[in-house]
Amino acid sequence: MVTIRLARHGSKKNPFYHITVADRAASRDGRFVERVGFYNPVAKGQAESLRVDLERVDYWLSVGAQPSDMVKKLVKQAREGASAAAAPAAAAAE
Repeated sequence: MVTIRLARHGSKKNPFYHITVADRAASRDGRFVERVGFYNPVAKGQAESLRVDLERVDYWLSVGAQPSDMVKKLVKQAREGASAAAAPAAAAAE
C-alpha cells in the first residue's frame, strides 16, 4: 500500500518536513516514490511555510494512496490557501 506522509529533515530543534509518497513498508525518512511538497513549521517572516502540489496529491489519492492524519490537515490548509489566493485574482479580473 502507498501512503502520503511527512519525512523529517532539518536539524535538531529546527524541523523541516518533505511531504512524500512512499510505500508503507519504507522507513519514515527512507525510500520514497515522489515528493509532493514541504512543510516548515518554524517559518518566520516572509518565509514560505507550506507548499503542496495539489494536482499530484489528487492523483495519488485517486489511485488509492492513504494520507496520514497530519498530511490530511496540511492538504486541507493548502486547499483553503489556494482558494483564498484565487478569490482576489478573480475579483481583479472583473
